[in-house]
Amino acid sequence: MKFRGKMIELLCIRQFTNVVMTLAKISKLCTIRITPEKLYFIVLDEKTVRGMPTLWCVMKQAHFFNEYNMVGVSSEHNEIYLSFNPDMLAKPLSSLKFSHTAKSVKVKLTNKQSPCLTFEIELPSSLALTRQCVHDIPVSVIPRREWGNYQEPTYPSFDIGVRVPNIKLVRNVVDRMKTMSPNIYITAGNGAFTLTIETDAASVSTHFKGVYLENVNGITCDMPAGQTEVTAKVDIKKLSLFLFCEQINPSKVVCYISEDKLVYIYLEHEDVIYNFFIAAKMS
Repeated sequence: MKFRGKMIELLCIRQFTNVVMTLAKISKLCTIRITPEKLYFIVLDEKTVRGMPTLWCVMKQAHFFNEYNMVGVSSEHNEIYLSFNPDMLAKPLSSLKFSHTAKSVKVKLTNKQSPCLTFEIELPSSLALTRQCVHDIPVSVIPRREWGNYQEPTYPSFDIGVRVPNIKLVRNVVDRMKTMSPNIYITAGNGAFTLTIETDAASVSTHFKGVYLENVNGITCDMPAGQTEVTAKVDIKKLSLFLFCEQINPSKVVCYISEDKLVYIYLEHEDVIYNFFIAAKMS
């Protein structure tokens, strides 16, 4: 197996850094699936609906990498699966989020007593020289027999799908609400997107009006007969962690709800797509 890539565009370096930092917020364990055309970041959670990851992130390598070369486990199975701690990668990359000086970032699969993803960050220095920072991130190679656990999820039919307005404002509202309740009710329908928490003292709701229906990924929605809106109660901390993605200024955010079963949030920004799944709690 071989993998090597190089990024030199500052915007792409920042985007890649944002992806890694989001992963570090959500989980302590992540899987990267490397293919000739795309990179996939996958987070699994035993509490998620069966067959659904917590997070499925897709990146088109051609958008990010100026140089890219990979050789999988075989010609028939030309892919590589690695698991790692995203926080170990987020820390050395965090300085690049606001950096205006990084000249390039190289990433390659190496073997330094154990498998590693080695990041070589080239930074300018004085006297027209350059300096290089090297970070080795330990990884575990996932054997071929376990690849089936990391395949793209199949999407069920949902009750409703709506375009989410002003994702940054939604995140601010959720962050305030999570100090008051461990759960949040997400409701969509009747041209509105509503967030509600309930406490012993009060019920607090924020309503976003002018919301319209939308479908992506060929997903179908079928509102139950006689209903005009759909609600699901979810863990507010999990929702808040995912909304950290708003920092990439997504061009499209769509929320799907299967009443009392599942919430699926699709977030798109240029050549990065996030798919976030969170199981609903019984009301």
